[in-house]
Amino acid sequence: MATDHTHTVGGDVPEDPEDLLPEDSILSLDEYLAMHAAVGHRTRYEILYRLIHSGDMSPKELEQVINIDDSTLHYHLNKLVDVGLVEKRQRTERGQDGLYTYYRATVFGKVTLTEGVEELIRGEQAFEAMYDSSTEN
Repeated sequence: MATDHTHTVGGDVPEDPEDLLPEDSILSLDEYLAMHAAVGHRTRYEILYRLIHSGDMSPKELEQVINIDDSTLHYHLNKLVDVGLVEKRQRTERGQDGLYTYYRATVFGKVTLTEGVEELIRGEQAFEAMYDSSTEN
């Protein structure tokens, strides 16, 4: 929850980073930081990337596209689930007994990836394009 400290530094930037959170924030600053830390690992980033850009996937599908063993995959999936970037779902498949398990990115996972890491990459591409065009003159 946001604190009631309202001191600012340099204009509209709060002195306390907790004050960046909306008053009715459902997550704490520590939870947001845990999300960013989780996606900072290459394997977890790739899992989240695949789930966002390819859609829901089973563990077997993820193992194949990422080329990772089952225990390592589940370790990283559990980390992503624990911080709320990915959710584990189950459903019954037509004509089969038992449940089919699959994973999907949450809204927080999509925002963390697309507005976080991917935005940094797009920023670098834009900077390179600006730098390249300025050196051609």
